[in-house]
Amino acid sequence: MAAQLQTHPAAEASPAAAGTPAPGVARSPRRAGSRRDYVPMCTALLWVGPAIALITGVVVYPAVELVKAATGDYSLTGLRRGSVGAANFTQVLHHPAFATVMANTAMWVVAVVAATIVVSLGLAQFLSKEFFGRKAVRWAVIVPWATSLIVTARLFTLVLDYYHGVLNSLLTTAHIIDKPIDFLGDDSWTMPSMIAVGVFVSLPFTAYVLLAGLSAIPAEVYEAARIDGAGKWRTYWHVTLPLLRPALLVASVLNIIYVFNSFPIVYTLNDRNPGLEHDTSITFMYKLAFKSSEHSIGMSAAAGVINVALILSVVLVYLRSVKWKEI
Repeated sequence: MAAQLQTHPAAEASPAAAGTPAPGVARSPRRAGSRRDYVPMCTALLWVGPAIALITGVVVYPAVELVKAATGDYSLTGLRRGSVGAANFTQVLHHPAFATVMANTAMWVVAVVAATIVVSLGLAQFLSKEFFGRKAVRWAVIVPWATSLIVTARLFTLVLDYYHGVLNSLLTTAHIIDKPIDFLGDDSWTMPSMIAVGVFVSLPFTAYVLLAGLSAIPAEVYEAARIDGAGKWRTYWHVTLPLLRPALLVASVLNIIYVFNSFPIVYTLNDRNPGLEHDTSITFMYKLAFKSSEHSIGMSAAAGVINVALILSVVLVYLRSVKWKEI
């Protein structure tokens, strides 16, 4: 009788006794939205919440307000009088200076970005070498980047001045030119002068991005190329440049955005010239609202929307052309 009352060992270890469903019995699913689901979600929101709030306040809200302003009619004092739909966009696209401004913008962006990348490649290669005073030279390169663009642009208006400019004084003293050149007033010299200043202020950032890319290339790669008999030029073309593609991509994209929106240089160097003959899209927006006969905030906002769309289109076309996903 005692043997019959004795519990079988298998019964103690059975799944049912341990609280585990028996084979063939479906486990009851955990209810969606349980407290265990909310805890990780709340923790994640605590971390990303400030970033989301910052993006909303700095990017999303201004973008919504820009589009709203682009479809509105405003008085000279800035009061909104109602919506005009796409009329502001139509007026901007049919503006007499729009084609000239777009041509200036294309020339400005392509010339500054291309020249900056080419010069920065050589400058970064130079700064990566060991030489006496390298640290001082590296610090000197940062100065134009650390200085306010307004200050730099105003300094160059003095350097390029027709009557008292340092550049004209040097060129005439060296008998390179017979008479001073009106770098900022002559139509044939205004855009090249602005491009030269644009390249000057863009060099520090681009050179340091490429210098970081050069520093990340392992020395073993160059040693292998040397053992294989590759010369300096072949090594640079087939080893250095391919490995610099990520740095070149970052530098190019950021420079495209930066140069498109470079207001201080274009406006300061071109301030004394009447009309819109040498303006780019960013100064065109400003003058539509405050300097031109239109005095239209709505047209200025519409030009801003067009400018943003143009920047995004150029960046996307560039990324597609360089096959950035394969880098």
